Amino acid sequence: MTAAQPDGFRSELREADGSLDATARVVDPSGTDDERVVEAALRPRRLAEFPGQQRVRQQLGLVLEAARRRGSPPDHVLLSGPPGLGKTTLAMIVAAELERPIRITSGPAIQHAGDLAAVLSSLDEGEVLFLDEIHRMSRSAEEMLYLAMEDFRVDVIVGKGPGATAIPLELPPFTVVGATTRAGLLPAPLRDRFGFTGHLDFYEVDDLITILHRSAGLLGVHADEPGVAEVAGRSRGTPRIANRLLRRVRDWAQVHGEDVVDRFAAREALALFDVDEAGLDRLDRAVLEALCRRFGGGPVGLSTLAVAVGEEADTVETVAEPYLVREGYMQRTPRGRAATAAAWRHLGLQVPPQAAQQAALPLEDEGPGRFGA
Repeated sequence: MTAAQPDGFRSELREADGSLDATARVVDPSGTDDERVVEAALRPRRLAEFPGQQRVRQQLGLVLEAARRRGSPPDHVLLSGPPGLGKTTLAMIVAAELERPIRITSGPAIQHAGDLAAVLSSLDEGEVLFLDEIHRMSRSAEEMLYLAMEDFRVDVIVGKGPGATAIPLELPPFTVVGATTRAGLLPAPLRDRFGFTGHLDFYEVDDLITILHRSAGLLGVHADEPGVAEVAGRSRGTPRIANRLLRRVRDWAQVHGEDVVDRFAAREALALFDVDEAGLDRLDRAVLEALCRRFGGGPVGLSTLAVAVGEEADTVETVAEPYLVREGYMQRTPRGRAATAAAWRHLGLQVPPQAAQQAALPLEDEGPGRFGA
């Protein structure tokens, strides 16, 4: 189950891992800067090593193989999906499969057309440009990217006012790999420039078990099947969370003198870090407790709910709510947030008649703050 790795690799991995803040929210799919160092060491290097996402993997493999046989760069690639599912890893794999270097930047870092022009003008032929959070680029940079992706040239404006001159700058062929957690925010002209679009879904437990066995080998952790399955079942279908929970369970096992990460170690460690059997943490349960015990199941406004749990409204809406809605514990209605029968049962409470008879309502997707105070 474990993969042999050089001692230097493991020592670097342990050094990076030791700097992580164990008090952070362990089921947060976003990662800290220090954590990304560990993630980079655990990432698969080739498409054949990438577990899960079978449909996207097959489609992307076909695109890359066809490009290799033609001897030309592949179409531009857009990867979308929630945080922590492997968009950055797939971008790295694209470059590795093409045996070309990769240039990494992000949408927030490109706020002016000049920023993008500087990056594009330094690309070599066939190089892969990875744009993370591409939907957060400035509008002027997006318009420059349209032309660069389609015609491999950019127009550099020299001077100001009536005397300004546009100088065309030819670019070598390259491949853009864009990643976004909110594909709907991308303007249609930009989406149309991508020849391949892949959407990453949450992982099945079996795929997470495969990922955790590989990660355990790289981390030098001896984990048995029940222990790995326990961690995988509480990982919200997200590899980043799974790897984080594995490291916390490993910490618990080392401190308590356990040689093997088994089911007992996993349950004790995750109970210590407030992650229950369904993957809910302290904030998730606090939201459900407030809904069910204080407001009779709702509906209740977002700001009122946030005050009840002692958090900012944005924190409740962006951190806790997406998973609770996806797993059917909460509904977003025009009148506010409401608990479902599953939420009452998860808290061990008797389901009231109105919740038991409540029909499932679709998730309203009207943007932040839609359902007010």
